[in-house]
Amino acid sequence: MSFEEVLALPVAVNVSTAAKAFGIGADKAYRLIKQGAFPAQTIVVGDTVKVATASIRKVLGVSQ
Repeated sequence: MSFEEVLALPVAVNVSTAAKAFGIGADKAYRLIKQGAFPAQTIVVGDTVKVATASIRKVLGVSQ
């Protein structure tokens, strides 16, 4: 994912999109989340897991 694409992300994204930002697959991202080792903040809403975009940007060192 490019710098511009990361900046254009909404406030929270699904795990697949977050995985793309980190250059990993969704399966690996879900494994890391389950292990408590995913590098960004996750938000659980019922059965859905979202990832806070601000935390993705922070980890990647991307700011506007």
